[in-house]
Amino acid sequence: MQLCNFAYYLYFMIEKKDVTLEKAVLIGVITKAQDEVKSQEYLDELEFLTFTAGGEVIKRFTQKMEMPNPKTFIGTGKMEEVRKFIEENEVGTAIFDDELSSAQERNISKILNCKVLDRTNLILDIFAQRAQTSYARTQVELAQCEYLLPRLRGMWTHLERQKGGIGMRGPGETEIETDRRIVRDKIALLKDKLKTIDRQMSVQRGNRGAMVRVALVGYTNVGKSTLMNVVSKSDVFAENKLFATLDTTVRKVVIQNLPFLLSDTVGFIRKLPTQLVESFKGTLDEVREADMLLHVVDISHPNFEEHIESVNKVLGEIKSADKPIIMVFNKIDAYKAEPLDDDDLETERSSKHYSLNEWKSTWMSKVGNNALFISALNKQNLEDFKKRVYDEVREIHITRFPYNKFLYPDYEDMN
Repeated sequence: MQLCNFAYYLYFMIEKKDVTLEKAVLIGVITKAQDEVKSQEYLDELEFLTFTAGGEVIKRFTQKMEMPNPKTFIGTGKMEEVRKFIEENEVGTAIFDDELSSAQERNISKILNCKVLDRTNLILDIFAQRAQTSYARTQVELAQCEYLLPRLRGMWTHLERQKGGIGMRGPGETEIETDRRIVRDKIALLKDKLKTIDRQMSVQRGNRGAMVRVALVGYTNVGKSTLMNVVSKSDVFAENKLFATLDTTVRKVVIQNLPFLLSDTVGFIRKLPTQLVESFKGTLDEVREADMLLHVVDISHPNFEEHIESVNKVLGEIKSADKPIIMVFNKIDAYKAEPLDDDDLETERSSKHYSLNEWKSTWMSKVGNNALFISALNKQNLEDFKKRVYDEVREIHITRFPYNKFLYPDYEDMN
């Protein structure tokens, strides 16, 4: 049994929840641009996404190809293998690791005779489950409509079946809004609604005064909400699932009598759907308007360096990469270097064998004081974290309020 499967089985056993998980198979390709190791990493993440959406992965299928088949994504032989497995094991959902075109989705649905989703559709479904506020629900609905628009022909069969479960939530499942004009009108209405909410939120941000603003950013499931709870002594929802937080939460935090605003934002992910980046730009205004960013990284994850790259890419897209950033390497309590067998002369020592101290002496050393190593869950090194954040916020505060008597009790004497 794969580790990810074991993790969520254990989770449900501990919680004693009677939950029926939807059976699913995962399908990915191995290409020149995405080797076997990388493909397995993406499928690991896709499996966690499937679990978060309420599914149970029964089997994975991969195929080596020069490029995905334009008609069916994978070859006919592999597709027949998948079809037989789905039929024999009564699997209801096939999930592809890359975004499918409307033609591919239509062709695959006819062959497999089951629900066909791609990575984008799966993420959109999770967002639909997680959205709590009117703002988040509107953003998700807009992203779903924009995803639906070029796929209207392929959606007819789903609408006729009226199935529930993963990937079937959202606009179009209850009303047959398959006419392109209607969907475009819906998109226009949603954009207008978001503009109205954006103006309201802009006023709210303006009413917060000139307080220093700090935003937590990072890959999904790295511990941002847990850190938020510890630092602000609040009760922001935190869970060991992807995209546990969709709505931006802002809390007033006081460290050594110095107040500032701390915001917890939506997590990023590799292959983040374009529709979501566009729809959630309003939510990311908290990041744009922040004076400083705390980039939280799960250092216990084997691919944390790629996660950093993914986050930096999105920060660049929203024009926030040039802000002061402190790298917060979280979950040091869970970090374990992969042991290297001394008798195995063929295995080359790589970064996965680095100890935490060895990591600190790599490129992280160039970050200097802007690299912190903590465990938010166990409150490890939390005082060092608070002191570093306090120092940075204080510098910004001094620039904004140069004659603050609290920060400069002897200012009048000095002059």
